[in-house]
Amino acid sequence: MTEQSTDALPDQDFLRLDGQICFALGAANRAFGGLYRVVLKDLGLTYPQYLVMLVLWEHGELPVKQLGQHLRLDSGTLSPLLKRLEAAGLIVRERSAADERSVHVRPTEAGTALRARAVEVPRRIAAATGFELSEIKDLQDRLRRLTAALDAAVPPE
Repeated sequence: MTEQSTDALPDQDFLRLDGQICFALGAANRAFGGLYRVVLKDLGLTYPQYLVMLVLWEHGELPVKQLGQHLRLDSGTLSPLLKRLEAAGLIVRERSAADERSVHVRPTEAGTALRARAVEVPRRIAAATGFELSEIKDLQDRLRRLTAALDAAVPPE
């Protein structure tokens, strides 16, 4: 919203639950979570595990720190995910020979093979939205801009 358009809204509209963009995004996120739970069941992945695999399928072997940056997750959240994926035989974690402080993650053969089965996931999700592909791309662009604006609005610690 522009400053002019927000000034035109009565204060009570700002304090309504359905007027909160964060609530609308949170509700959509929960709806996506429920759908992903169903769609990913056959792959044996949770949504966060699926995101890890997406990054590894796209980029190949990565240091844990870089994987976390792609996913916007800290190591405390990422480590349990990686342990479960490793226990499932989908990834391998190895200390870097060049820097023992750094742990690298790569998909195993089974993890790489899972990619072929995962191809249908985005198609099923897109179909469930009822949106045209152009609408999905527009929404993604808007959400990226929103994320960048919100990141910029948070003062550095």
